[in-house]
Amino acid sequence: MKGNEMPNESRGTLPGIEPAFRGKVRDIYDLGDRLIIVASDRISAYDSVLPTPIPGKGMVLTLLSAAWANWLTGIPHHILETDVSAFPPPYNAFTRELGGRSMLVRKARRIDLECVVRGYLAGSGWKEYGESGAVCGIPLPKGLKMSDRLEEPIFTPSTKADSGHDRNITIEEAGEIAGPETVREVRRLSLDIYRKAREYAAAHGIIIADTKFEFGFIDGRVAVIDEVLTPDSSRFWLANEYLPGESPPSLDKQFVRDYLDAIGWDHNPPAPELEEDIVRKTSERYRMALKSLFPEINIERYL
Repeated sequence: MKGNEMPNESRGTLPGIEPAFRGKVRDIYDLGDRLIIVASDRISAYDSVLPTPIPGKGMVLTLLSAAWANWLTGIPHHILETDVSAFPPPYNAFTRELGGRSMLVRKARRIDLECVVRGYLAGSGWKEYGESGAVCGIPLPKGLKMSDRLEEPIFTPSTKADSGHDRNITIEEAGEIAGPETVREVRRLSLDIYRKAREYAAAHGIIIADTKFEFGFIDGRVAVIDEVLTPDSSRFWLANEYLPGESPPSLDKQFVRDYLDAIGWDHNPPAPELEEDIVRKTSERYRMALKSLFPEINIERYL
């Protein structure tokens, strides 16, 4: 199986309707000026889709994204509806297949940047800091440890690759891709959303170490698109287990990356199957993130 080829058992295609686009995790159905985005249970790591799905994962991504979009009042986003019965036909007939894992959204003109905000030093940021003392051209104080909280969150954009690796870039390089004015606006929105969400999450026992957003233009205005503050797009740590200098236990797909590294996978396709225990624990972590952040949401009603 090639790196971005989808495992047959986890495609999640609607009977008789092929999506206009199938990504690593999402299937997208084009309705003209609107889209239906379906989050599958597929999971990707190191640019490959793994052959083993994670039960309930797509629902967690969708329910969290919708909950954050509703909570972040005043932040423009593309979501129109998550109630499948309100979708246009024939999609409104697929309540079992789409319930809890789909969104009807406005179509946007995508800005080709990954808008990453880091509040803690982890992942590729920690690696880059170790090599240069900076992240995406932003100098940081000397002597920081892995997982240290930064004095102020930083905006560190990367390229947006449909396949292969995203690449960390400077603000100036981002401006060359999207235009300086657009970069100023997505930077402002990214930091604003992160700061608000970090405070909310902290009150619920979760540290949002870093996250990434995608934006697009809708009616000439920059709006959040795709997923928002999920375990796929963010690094979630349990606050009561956080310790600077160590990599804290996570409620995101870092757990799967760590497993793949532990078994010695060289990151080249085909990706290996996940053991049953890893699948169960990953599913538990995703659901714990949802339950911790928005306890009023009952994922069981969709299962």
